[in-house]
Amino acid sequence: MSTVTKKIVIRYSADIVEQPITCQLVKKYDLDFNILKARIFPRREGVMVLELSGTKENFEAGMRFLKEKGLKVEPLSKSVTMNVEKCIHCGACIAFCSTDALSIDPQTMKVIFDPEKCNGCEVCVTGCPVRAMAVDLSV
Repeated sequence: MSTVTKKIVIRYSADIVEQPITCQLVKKYDLDFNILKARIFPRREGVMVLELSGTKENFEAGMRFLKEKGLKVEPLSKSVTMNVEKCIHCGACIAFCSTDALSIDPQTMKVIFDPEKCNGCEVCVTGCPVRAMAVDLSV
């Protein structure tokens, strides 16, 4: 069986924040998780970034479970953004990007960001001298 490992962002609503969601991912769906970041408060909205691993079937079942619970789930890469107004197109971020999500357009010599290739590692955020790359984990 093939193993899937992905970084995801789960956004909680106030009515579900106190339910043992990650516990269910382990018990029911046999998924391993690593909490990368979390901002969860009792009776308030919250956000959690997880790296989830498991068989493809279990991973997909776990994702369905989260969505059926009413949680907003998206790949971490969807939370990575490039502020084109701040970007000076120096290309420093490209040296840090291991997935080729950042590249230089040979015609315009401008940095291009492809969120579909991004794995959400956030190295570009710290590598950008003008902080044009960011991760938005607001609720």
